[in-house]
Amino acid sequence: MASTKKRIAVLPGDGIGKEVIPAALEVIEASGVTVEFTHFDWGADRYLADGTTVPTDGFTTLAGDFNAVFLGAFGDPRVKTNIHAKEILLGMRFKMDLYANVRPVRLLDPSLCPLKGIEPKDVDFVVIRENTEGVYVDSGGIFKQGTADELAVQEDINTRKGVERIIRFAFEYCKSEKKSDGSARTRVLLCDKSNAMTYAGSLWQRVFKEVSAEYPHFKAEHMYVDALCTQMVRDPRQLDVIVTNNMFGDIISDLGAGLQGGLGMAASGNIHPGKTSMFEPVHGSAPPLAGKNVANPIGAILTAAMMLKHLGFTMEPSRIEASVLEAVRQKQTTADVGGTVGTRESADWIAKRVAGS
Repeated sequence: MASTKKRIAVLPGDGIGKEVIPAALEVIEASGVTVEFTHFDWGADRYLADGTTVPTDGFTTLAGDFNAVFLGAFGDPRVKTNIHAKEILLGMRFKMDLYANVRPVRLLDPSLCPLKGIEPKDVDFVVIRENTEGVYVDSGGIFKQGTADELAVQEDINTRKGVERIIRFAFEYCKSEKKSDGSARTRVLLCDKSNAMTYAGSLWQRVFKEVSAEYPHFKAEHMYVDALCTQMVRDPRQLDVIVTNNMFGDIISDLGAGLQGGLGMAASGNIHPGKTSMFEPVHGSAPPLAGKNVANPIGAILTAAMMLKHLGFTMEPSRIEASVLEAVRQKQTTADVGGTVGTRESADWIAKRVAGS
C-alpha cells in the first residue's frame, strides 16, 4: 500500500449493522481524518442471493489491501443455521489470526450505570479476551443424536502459544494504555475456572505466573470467573486489565457492558499487533430493531474512535469520544440510554459536534 491514506474495509453486515455502521462512518468523516472506505456486501442478503458467505480470496484481500476492517453485526432469522455469520465473523478472527479481542468497559455518565453510587471514574477497565481458541474452534461432536443416549462433546482448546501471547498482550496493554483520566494502569487480573477446568486452568496459571514475572512493576492478580462476576457488580472500582479465555471473555465483557449502559454502548477491537485488525461494536444484529431508527449508534461510534486510535490518529478519536459524552449528557441519544432521538438523529448530532470541535 503505497498511499499514506488509511484504507478501511467496511462490512455493515445484517440487521442494525446496516444502520449503526453508516452512522459511525458519518462521524468519522466529520472528524476530517484522511481515510478511504471500501464497502463489502458480505452478509445474509448476499448469502440468500447467491450462496456466498466469504469469497474465495476474501480474507486475503482484507489482510493485504487494507489497514483495518470496520464490521457491523451478523445474524438474520432468514438464515436458520447462521452459517454466514459463523464463516464471516469467526472466520475473520481465526483466519486473520486476530487473537486479541479488546473490550473497554468505561462508564460515561452516572445515569447509565445500574449500580448505585457509581461514578465514571469507578468503571474504567478493559477485558482482554483470547480470540482464536477455546470452545469457539468448534471441535467436538454429537453421538446418537435424537436418542435417550445422545452425547454431546464440545472441546475447549488451549495452546501454550495462544495462552502466552494473549497474557503477554494484556501486560503490554497495561504498560502502554492509560485510563481515561490519564492515570496509569497498574494491574492485570487472570480470570479462569481452574478449580474445575483443571488441565486448561493449569496451563493458564503456569503461563500467567511466568509472563507476569517479566513485568514486575504491575500487580498480577487472579479470580475465578464466578467470583469476578460478583465483584464486577459489587465493586468495579477494583478492576483494571482482565485477561481470560474466549468464552469467559465473551460473557464477562457483556456483563461489563451492562455497567456502562448496555450493549449499545460497548466497543471492541479484534487485534493482531502489526497486522490488519478488525473493529466491531459488541452488540448483535438485533433483527427486531432493524430498520426502525431506534438502534443505539454509540457502540459503533466509539468502536470507530478505537479503530482510528489504532491507526495512529490521536486528536480525532479524542474529539469523537468527547462528543459522544456530550451527546449522553444532552440526551441526544436513543431511548435505551435515556434520550429521545433516533439512530440517525443521534449520529447527526454527534457528527456536527465533532466537526465543530
